[in-house]
Amino acid sequence: MEENKKEYTLGELAELLDISLQGDSAVTVSGIATLAGARSCELSFYHNAAYISDLKATKAGAVILTTAAAQDCATNILLTDNPYLAYARASRLFEKTTSSNGQIHPSAVIDSSAEIGEQVSIGPNTVIDANARIGNRTIIGANVVIGKNSCLGEDVLVYPNVTFYHDVLVGNNAIIHSGVVIGADGFGFARDDQLQVKIAQLGGVIIGSDVEIGAGTTIDRGALEDTVIGNGVKIDNQVQVAHNVRVGENTVICGCSAIAGSSSIGKNCIIAGGVGIINHITIADGVTVTAMTLVNKSITRKGCYSSGTGLSESSVWKKNIVHFRHLDRLSNRLKAIENLKNTKNTKN
Repeated sequence: MEENKKEYTLGELAELLDISLQGDSAVTVSGIATLAGARSCELSFYHNAAYISDLKATKAGAVILTTAAAQDCATNILLTDNPYLAYARASRLFEKTTSSNGQIHPSAVIDSSAEIGEQVSIGPNTVIDANARIGNRTIIGANVVIGKNSCLGEDVLVYPNVTFYHDVLVGNNAIIHSGVVIGADGFGFARDDQLQVKIAQLGGVIIGSDVEIGAGTTIDRGALEDTVIGNGVKIDNQVQVAHNVRVGENTVICGCSAIAGSSSIGKNCIIAGGVGIINHITIADGVTVTAMTLVNKSITRKGCYSSGTGLSESSVWKKNIVHFRHLDRLSNRLKAIENLKNTKNTKN
């Protein structure tokens, strides 16, 4: 793998980001930093009023911000309506780019029936099984296992210690971080008296293009049909995706969430950290589920959904828990009072 460090003039940045520049177009920056920590050779951004004092004092070579905030900035300015989005795009420009050097380490074990594309890098101790296919310019780190009949598309980046079981398909431009396991058996058993009989997991996993999967995440293969992750999906670290789950395009799933079997999540959703989704749930497009929510019924309309109780002092929380136990009884009493009141009003 080859890495290249980048630097740009502000004039080049303005053109690449398609935003306006107020200042010296010849100034060169070679990185991005916080407003408080940036030096004259670095770019920064401002999108949160909590950092107004840092903006006024920053030593950055330039700051990405809105027209409304420009009066508080004493350095060069890159103007945009969405500073955070422009920062995201700028960060990719300064990223140390990783490109394939086309080398295959001598310790890699590659089955003779596997198809390896052009300019593919394969790291030490990697194993590629029968009939696997690797697309052009894909980079595979050390100690990766790619099972039978699995296929990785073009320009895929696989970090060390990732395991792809058999019959896993990954699209182009995917990024798979260390410790990910894709295609392990789903958790399927049938009870026979006191014994659990394993259900064979006969499906596979299909992952679209431009997908990123965080470290330690597991995506199980389908029981009969495939588990499917749509194009543009971003999955954080330590997420569990069970068998036959379907995730729609451009959905984001944050760390430590768990999705039970045969659930379906729509397009452009945000599943926040620590969310639990029970089996056979359907979530519509454009839904946001806030952190630590338990989704125990389907969500049919776009919107933001939450469950659980907010943080409070333990002594207060314990008292409220006692009251929660009586909510049904209190609700029935209230209905009885309302019915009695309505009856009296009718008689009068």
